[in-house]
Amino acid sequence: MFLGTLGVAAALAADWWVVQKAQDRLYDQVEQVPARKVGLVLGTSKYVTTGRENLYYRYRIEAAIKLYKAGKVQYLLLSGDNGQVSYNEPNTMKADLMKAGIPEEKIYLDYAGFRTLDSMVRCREVFQEDEIITISQKFHNERAVCIGLKKGVDAIGYNAHDVSNAYGFKTRVREKLARAKMVVDLWLNVQPKFGGPKITIGQDLS
Repeated sequence: MFLGTLGVAAALAADWWVVQKAQDRLYDQVEQVPARKVGLVLGTSKYVTTGRENLYYRYRIEAAIKLYKAGKVQYLLLSGDNGQVSYNEPNTMKADLMKAGIPEEKIYLDYAGFRTLDSMVRCREVFQEDEIITISQKFHNERAVCIGLKKGVDAIGYNAHDVSNAYGFKTRVREKLARAKMVVDLWLNVQPKFGGPKITIGQDLS
């Protein structure tokens, strides 16, 4: 009983800390977003397990397109899971962004963004960018920005359109747990699963 109560209290404290830390760094309107060189699109699957389109994915892609076409970012860094041969979040995002008219040379891929911490740390350590705009739903941007600030990344977030409470109920529950785990990971100084050679965004990809 006591341990359960303690766990709930810790999760609530982590949630409060994340909200407070990120609240002045998130934007809902494109016009209000300060321009930066790179927008980091945080990956998710394009389809849910039933085969239907994942609305989180659709809205993140739409947000990235809006931000780029408004001149708020020069490049898009797509960070996601590529842990299986048949599953490749960065390539899927790239294909959809190119269909929307974003030039291939403006798109960079991070295939080792297995989780948000990996994406944020690798943005600085591998892609050498420490001032970025994260692109995801608000709840995800809050956590990403907090991780970034703790890991030396001056991060702000542009909030993609969110889903309904019913659609996103399970995700919101998982997010509470993810925030508690994030605090532990930061305290333990957990590092990304993979490093890699330095990549300079903006150099000729050919």
